[in-house]
Amino acid sequence: MPEGDAVYRTAARLREALDGRVLTRSDFRVPRHATADLTGRTVLTTVSRGKHLLTRVEGGLTVHTHLRMDGRWRVGPAGRGPRGGPYGGGGDTVRLVLANAEWEAVGIRLGMVDLLRTDDESRVVGHLGPDLLGADWDPDEAVRRLREDPARTIGEALLDQRNLAGIGTIYRAETLFLRGVWPWRAVGDIADVEGIVTLAHRLLDANKAHAGTVTTGDRRPAAQTWVYGRAGRPCRRCGMRIRRGEMGAQAQERLILWCPGCQPP
Repeated sequence: MPEGDAVYRTAARLREALDGRVLTRSDFRVPRHATADLTGRTVLTTVSRGKHLLTRVEGGLTVHTHLRMDGRWRVGPAGRGPRGGPYGGGGDTVRLVLANAEWEAVGIRLGMVDLLRTDDESRVVGHLGPDLLGADWDPDEAVRRLREDPARTIGEALLDQRNLAGIGTIYRAETLFLRGVWPWRAVGDIADVEGIVTLAHRLLDANKAHAGTVTTGDRRPAAQTWVYGRAGRPCRRCGMRIRRGEMGAQAQERLILWCPGCQPP
């Protein structure tokens, strides 16, 4: 699933193509909004909120989208259409098209597509905790929310978007490795929750302007991460084999990687 930094970059691409321009086409390919038409309305802006995207248009309306596991937005010159080329075909499912005279934004395999009043945005993002890449990022509030359930494992708590918004399996694994914290440790047993939150913010912020996730400081393809994507390989620090497992309630398990030497129980 794209994490907060990837969604942040997607919002930037959509702003560049759509902001301040009048829509010449809007095509909602979801049953709930199949008859909706935003043609003639000016796009005001697109903002990211954790892993959510909010595209605001004049008239007090917001298009809310979420990429889920494999959704994406493709932006290109207007008139090329959503079928074929980079915009569709090959099994891709187009869920939404927003276009103006110059650019076309095509939402492919989007996990969520909603059209709602801008005043009602809290209905879809109001449950989220502080946004790691938001202008109003509040680390103290994120720490407070994490500590509200001291018996919960830190690995599960970090992925709960109600605590802090934007972190996913990659940044969870990398943050906990760099802090030397075993993923199954209870939040209440961790003295420096603030350090974990601060580091997660630093990692996402450092990667928000470029594609890819680099936590080691080395941008070479095989050297970018400490544990993520390295199951069974030697730890870059201690040499022990990186382990891979799953965390979370049944049917909601998510991938977790850790080093048993650098992150002991």
